[in-house]
Order: sequence, then C-alpha cells, then structure tokens
Amino acid sequence: MMAQGRLLVVDDERIALNNLKHILEKDGYQVATAASGAAALSLLDGQEFDAVLTDLRMDKVDGMQILRRCREKELDAEVIVITAFASAESAVEAMKEGAFYYVAKPFRLDEVRKVVAEAVEKTRLKRENRLLRERVESYEGRVKIITQDGEMLRLLSVARQVAPTDCNVLIIGATGTGKELLAKYLHFASARASGPFLAINCGAFNEDLLANELFGHEKGAYTGAAGEKRGLIEAAAGGTLFLDEVTEMSPAMQVKLLRVLQEREVLRLGGTEPIKVDVRFVAATNRDVQEAVKSGAFRQDLFFRLNVVALRIPALAQRKGDIPLLCMHFLKRFAGLMGKDVGEIAPEVLDLLMNYEFPGNVRELENVIERGVAVCTGGRIELAHMPEELRQFPVQSFRRRNGGLLTLEEMERNYIRWVLGEAGGNQQLAAQHLGIDRVTLWRKLKRYELE
Repeated sequence: MMAQGRLLVVDDERIALNNLKHILEKDGYQVATAASGAAALSLLDGQEFDAVLTDLRMDKVDGMQILRRCREKELDAEVIVITAFASAESAVEAMKEGAFYYVAKPFRLDEVRKVVAEAVEKTRLKRENRLLRERVESYEGRVKIITQDGEMLRLLSVARQVAPTDCNVLIIGATGTGKELLAKYLHFASARASGPFLAINCGAFNEDLLANELFGHEKGAYTGAAGEKRGLIEAAAGGTLFLDEVTEMSPAMQVKLLRVLQEREVLRLGGTEPIKVDVRFVAATNRDVQEAVKSGAFRQDLFFRLNVVALRIPALAQRKGDIPLLCMHFLKRFAGLMGKDVGEIAPEVLDLLMNYEFPGNVRELENVIERGVAVCTGGRIELAHMPEELRQFPVQSFRRRNGGLLTLEEMERNYIRWVLGEAGGNQQLAAQHLGIDRVTLWRKLKRYELE
C-alpha cells in the first residue's frame, strides 16, 4: 500500500513520541522520529519530509529552532508545532515564523489527523507546482510547444525532420489546437528562420479582398488603388506564408493559388508581368480535407500540392496529460503580464480541468487560466475563480492526489461538502438533496467537521 506521506515527529518525551508515531503509522504514514531537537536537525539535513510535527519546549534545540531551520533551508515540509505550554504569545510567534498549525496538548487525535493530512496535501501541492514550473521552463528552453504527450512528441519529431526540407506542409486540427503555433515551429526549425513568417486566415475575407491580400495590386488596378501594393506572397519572400483555413477559399482562388504553387510566381491584380517568389507554404484546416475533396469543395490537385506532408494535431481532450503543463505555462505568463503573485493552482481546479472535454481546445484552456489569474486575489487559483459554466459540471475523483483510493467516509464527506456548496450553505435544502432529514445531516456535519 502506498504511504500517505513521510513525516518527522520530534519530542523529547519518549512515550509521547512513540504514541504519536504508532497512531500516524496506523493511518498509513511513513514516520521517522527524533528524541531531541539536535537529532531532528540532523535528519532534516539529509532527508525529505512532507510534514514535521515538533514539540515546542525541548532542551538545547527547541521547536522554534526546528521551524526556523526548515524555513532557512526553504524545505517543502510544513511544520506543525505541538506544546503542553500553550499561550497566545507562543502561538503568534510560531505562526509568524511560518508554522502550518499550532496544536495544544492534550490534543484530540481527530484534530491531529486532520491537520497532518492538510499539511501533507499542501506540501505535495507545492512540489507539484514547482515540478510543473521546472518542466515548463525546460520545455520552453527547447521547443515552442508545451507538451509531454507521446503523440504530440512524435508529431514534433516529424516536424523537425520535415522543417529543413522546404516542402509544403498541411496541418490538420480542430479550432484552438495550435495550428499556427505548429506552423511557426516549422518555420523557426527551418533554414528560413531568419526570414519573415506571415499568416492569413483564408476564411476571414471574401474572394476579392483575399486576392488583394495575397497577390497585391498595381497602381490603378481598381478605383482607389493609388499606388502599388505587395501581396503577402511577395512579402513572405525568403520566409514562410501560413494559409490558415485554406479549405475556405473559393474555387477561383484555389485555381490562382495552385498556379503560384506550380510556377513559383505571382501576378499582381492589374499586372501583366509575373513576379518570381521564393516562399514556403504551410496550410492548415479544421475540416476533413478528404471529404472536402470528394464533395468538390476543395480541388484535388491543390490538395496534392499542399499535402506533401500532413501533420495532424490531436485535440486537447486526447492529450489530457498536457493540461497541468499548459496550466502552469499560462499561469506563469499571465501572472507576469498582470503583475500578480499567483504561483499555484488548487488540486480541485486541476481535477476539474482534467475532466473537462475542452471543445475550444488549448485556446479555451488559455482563456480559463487568464480569467483565473485576473480574478484571483491570493497566490493560488481556486474553484471560485473558474468560469461558472465549468463549475456547473461537478468532478468527483475516486483517488487521492497521491494515487491512493478514497475511503467510503472520505467520499461521503466530499459529497456532503459539495451538496452544501450547491445549496448555498442551506442545510435544510442540502438535506433534501441528500435524501436525509435535517438531524441526520447535522450529525454528519459534526462528524466530518463540516459545520
């Protein structure tokens, strides 16, 4: 069975030390003990713990010195101070020094269990967020696309092989998957990296405007054409032109583009002399191209010209392992842009996002995190900072964050807490939803400390 966490218990009273060790080990924790403050400091120098439970008053090295050492060394472990000599002054001092909790002897076992579980969870969350930050930084240093998904990594491997060849590439993927980002990846991994990268959405213009944007015009080509204008194909010379949603082009525009691809020359509107161009074309679509060809909406010969290499980007719902990485990437970016000290994402938020299908793909996730950072008032994005439409879909995980299974009691506690939240704290309404009477709910609230 997987350990719940690794604890260090420090107390110079052997009986109290062994009793607490016995209790916590029965709860599934891996427990190390130290019978003195000096012994505890030695263990902290060489080992890693999720939480430290220390007596406050001990000879030579006391609990406050242990707490300070943990903070000086920037250890992840949360420190819980336990003492039989409780006072307001010592409690305030301990909390100022960064203690997670202050427990007075004699303590209740259920209180200690609750505090330890919360301390271990907070430590794990810190480590997960730090690990995600480190991985994001490593990915940003090597590639432009944040991913750890096997299929995406294979796609990037193919893209790196294709990039130097200068052949045309067709990128296929749903809206919001990052087709333009992949096109830029190809550009910057090619010999054309020092040249321009220009992009146009072919579905955003009517036929005449798109022709003018792509091919440019000569002076006097039409009313209002006071001077000549280079089109994007000319402007992208020596670089890459990205044609997004290329399947939205009209049949006439498809013919003109096909000629450019075949002859490697462009004719401006109103012009008579073709202009040679040196451009790499990367096209993209969110449609089923084969179906578009079969229906006659897209020319087969143009498809063959563009589809020298096809790269298919999977939807975010097919690579959910990327969600935590992308969350941290967007968190870091938007926190910096907004000048906010937001560095963590609550486990409940990650659970929600991991179970959401994201019809808008990576772009939708980016918007969700941007909103979370914008409305966050502390250092961590919580469920309350998520859009209401996401919070309408409850996510219940049957596993703990460390992978262990939840007990039936934990499941019941979580569900009651969620129903109470949905009922706005109205216990009568919550009892009705749960199918129990008000007294039974009151007993369960007391039992699970949800009052």
